[in-house]
Amino acid sequence: MQFRLSPAARSEGHRLHSHDRLDSTNSEAMRLAHGGETGPLWVATHRQEAGRGRRGNAWTSPEGNLAASLLMPVAGVAPDMVATLGFVAGVALVDALRDACRPAQSPHAEPEGAPLPHGLAPASATIHLKWPNDVLAEGKKLAGILLEAETLPGGRRAVVVGFGVNVAAAPDGLPYPAAALSAFSAADAPMLLEFLSERFVEAVRIWNKGRGFSNIRRRWLERAAGVGAPVSVRMAEATLTGIFETIDEGGRLVILAPDGTRRTVTAGEVHFGSAATAA
Repeated sequence: MQFRLSPAARSEGHRLHSHDRLDSTNSEAMRLAHGGETGPLWVATHRQEAGRGRRGNAWTSPEGNLAASLLMPVAGVAPDMVATLGFVAGVALVDALRDACRPAQSPHAEPEGAPLPHGLAPASATIHLKWPNDVLAEGKKLAGILLEAETLPGGRRAVVVGFGVNVAAAPDGLPYPAAALSAFSAADAPMLLEFLSERFVEAVRIWNKGRGFSNIRRRWLERAAGVGAPVSVRMAEATLTGIFETIDEGGRLVILAPDGTRRTVTAGEVHFGSAATAA
């Protein structure tokens, strides 16, 4: 099947470049930005050969899995709010995956809190966000998000939001448990992209160039794994343990330490129970 965007995404001016094979959808989107493209433009490929995750780790994306990136315009967004697009992406991706896991799939998203249409059952898999940029299904890594930004000649900022989802299969030999969407859903990668483009438009409207991040933060926490549970965060200089209390208005992880103090974490490897991952 061919990749496609939802009617809502197209009505908001989102466009799509679809490929059979690419090195990296993030790299292609950034190349287009260097060539003058401003977006919003989705880049999707059936096979990605040089995908990457956080800290430069390789991201395996065989044919049948979803590799897609969005070149997102950020004119008018305060520089310190650009990174919060990663949380917009997380909320959108979890909602799209939950849509895909419903027994009767529909690419047309319902408003938050609205009754489900006739025949649309609750999602069949437990899907949650894991700070900062992973999605878990039944406690196993299902997807990752990679936000990359560059300042282009002339001072224009280019921001690319990359999505990698194990749709058809989960890669073997990883240092953490991984899941594939096919275990919970009959949706394929093109269908998932349609759900995702719909949900992203919805979430970015709430975000409102960063002015609505408090609402995105609330939605993110509602979808997060491990809130209120013991957590361990391995950072470059130390390992911090405590209770995962919340994320703050900058998207930083807030941990309640055993001595009663609160610590904020900007980056690190988060581990808690069965939801621990290492990438």
